[in-house]
Amino acid sequence: MNENTNHTNSDDKQTVPRPRHPWVGWLLFTVITIAVFFMGLLFASIMERRNEAKIRPPLVPIAPLETDNSRWAANWPREYSSYMRMQEDATKTKYGGSFARDYLEETPANVILFAGYGFAKDYKQARGHVYAIEDVRDTKRVNPATPATCWSCKSPDVPRKMVEYGKLRRKDETASFKEFLLAGAGDFYAKKFHDLEGDITHPIGCLDCHDPETMRLRISRPALIEAFERQGRDISQVSHQEMRTLVCAQCHVEYYFKGDGKYLTFPWDEGTTVENMDNYYTTRKFADWTHAISKAPMIKMQHPDYEVYHTGIHAFRDVSCVDCHMPYRTEGGVKFTDHHVQSPLLNIANSCSVCHRWGEEEIRTRVTSIQDKVRESRDRAERVLALAHFDIAACMEAGAKDAELAKARDLIRQAQLRWDYVAANNGMGFHSPQECTRILAAAVDLAQESRLESSRILAIKGYTKPVKYPDYSSKESAQSLVRQFSDGKPPVLLTPSK
Repeated sequence: MNENTNHTNSDDKQTVPRPRHPWVGWLLFTVITIAVFFMGLLFASIMERRNEAKIRPPLVPIAPLETDNSRWAANWPREYSSYMRMQEDATKTKYGGSFARDYLEETPANVILFAGYGFAKDYKQARGHVYAIEDVRDTKRVNPATPATCWSCKSPDVPRKMVEYGKLRRKDETASFKEFLLAGAGDFYAKKFHDLEGDITHPIGCLDCHDPETMRLRISRPALIEAFERQGRDISQVSHQEMRTLVCAQCHVEYYFKGDGKYLTFPWDEGTTVENMDNYYTTRKFADWTHAISKAPMIKMQHPDYEVYHTGIHAFRDVSCVDCHMPYRTEGGVKFTDHHVQSPLLNIANSCSVCHRWGEEEIRTRVTSIQDKVRESRDRAERVLALAHFDIAACMEAGAKDAELAKARDLIRQAQLRWDYVAANNGMGFHSPQECTRILAAAVDLAQESRLESSRILAIKGYTKPVKYPDYSSKESAQSLVRQFSDGKPPVLLTPSK
């Protein structure tokens, strides 16, 4: 009896369930709820991205080559209204904004670096897309010999004219927009700037980036299409997110006018780094102009914003130009892309703060601090480059021949190309600060090598005293100095030996 009782008690102890803590169920419920919530967010984000890339035909039909931006407003009033806000031409950040900042007044060394070229006469910050026509017409860089190629990035009338020329060449109404565009580009570039003034009247706008039938983003400039084709890539196959950068890359790039036809070309055949493009120009023996002071063959970099961006963290994270410079806005529950293209520092809440959870003032301070460091490096490079040009001029004064000066001139060409790669791009290096600082360091190094070569030549010629560098501390004094060199009456740079 006792044994049975004991046995039963033993079995009972084994089958009694262990008490369950009530918080376990609540924890499980909370975890599942959070997981479902985030899965919902992920799904919503995916669907939103897909929705953005969908074809949305306009309610009011738009002509296939409609260049009047106001005609698009009936379908896209919010986008057009925000676009027109670019008429505000007084916005300002420390290194940017939408006002005509005079770069030559601000940095007189630029006059020396571009001596003998149009940029030494007039070099102002662009005021924005809506002023593109006015700004290019008013610049002192335009003259009767200026090719129509200079209109390329200023107006939607450019692809319209190219298509018109393409239709005359192909005589085939069934060809695509792209085929007509490529067929007519050469005829457009071959004309003179002033020949097309009456035809180029609308500032940068809708047709430059959108297909009017579907509103899909598309490329309307042949140079980018051709650059991709030479690399073996089909630009029509890129993702919607990449296209949100490439529509900007049609213009915000380095380019040059190739051959007698002044054919707009991107020097990307060997790659898009500054070294790749330097090699491209070197192997083709291309130069934009001969420097008025040093007589070195020089390259003017344009605005390689896309190339610089491509080396930065935002490109690595697949952040597009549009994400920062044309961020989303909402009005009355409607989400749309803000077409007021501007510096993100003027719209931090909708641009930077979407990803960076700091206060607006801290973001602005961080960005400006990065730009200040790049500017400091740029200033050092500008000073050394200017002195290097004068050093070569001193060698010429001492009687050095072109063959003796070839190395010093080649070094200064390489150095200034690198400086200009950083100086000409927008954002004061912020798109890729580490790469910009690296390139400016290389510019200083090459310029110093050029100066050492000049010092060696002067020593051989018997001159060991310092070169007398003239004053170029203001825009006026620098331009006066350049005129002396251009007129063949340069100042004396060498102290006569006693």
